[in-house]
Amino acid sequence: MTAREPAAGQPPARDPGPHAPPAPDLAARLLHRDGMTLVLDKPAGLPVHPGPKGGLTLHDLLDDLRFGLPRRPELAHRLDKDTSGCLVLGRHPKAIAQLNALFAQGRVDKTYVAVTRGAPEGDFGRIDQPLAKRSPHRGWWMQAVPKGTPGALEAITDWRVLFRGEGLSVLALSPLTGRTHQLRAHLATLGTPIFGDSIYGGASRLPGGPVLHLHARKVTLPLAKDKPPLSVSAPFPPHMMDTFAAMAADPAALGPAADGAFAGKNGDRAATGS
Repeated sequence: MTAREPAAGQPPARDPGPHAPPAPDLAARLLHRDGMTLVLDKPAGLPVHPGPKGGLTLHDLLDDLRFGLPRRPELAHRLDKDTSGCLVLGRHPKAIAQLNALFAQGRVDKTYVAVTRGAPEGDFGRIDQPLAKRSPHRGWWMQAVPKGTPGALEAITDWRVLFRGEGLSVLALSPLTGRTHQLRAHLATLGTPIFGDSIYGGASRLPGGPVLHLHARKVTLPLAKDKPPLSVSAPFPPHMMDTFAAMAADPAALGPAADGAFAGKNGDRAATGS
């Protein structure tokens, strides 16, 4: 990671310390780059913002994504630490404002792929279940609650089964709202928690790999009125590829199936993550 002074008004990157793990090469993980937007394949296990436990974060590495511009790019939304895949960044203030508006107005389509324990009934469906914090002492851990519960937030997720095998399922997911931990909490409510999710019942931490089998597979952004939307897909991460192999699922078929699972649907209506 190269050391540069941050632009005026931007917080400095933190020194991760001498014992930090090697930083990922974010430039090598770029899926798309233009004068306005970057789409990054975020690795699982890398937080996007500093947390109470410290350690290396995406924020610490953003200087390496300037590509000649005077300031670091900024996130247009976020992904959980152990969620991999498409992460959108704006390269300058005008771009950041436009991207934030697209997410806030619900004009960004996002498709996730998850491996779950068990299988839902049926091949597709919608989860329309508000979410609220479990406890003021549990940070952003969420739970599904009845409609009308004070303080609860509307949360809607469409899902479609792509594959079943070995007691697991592969689901494509389209969040129509963007609540914190929405996909994780909703799939737990469905009785099919995400494989490896120790918070929402999908199993304890898997040996030798990231916790969560949740991947931001595809993002579609209507950036210009006179051009087709920008659509970007991220390859599946190694730990999910290993699980697909154990399930006898073909990732070469799963990727296109996920990309087309919600054709024509709107994605998130908020700029928070899942």
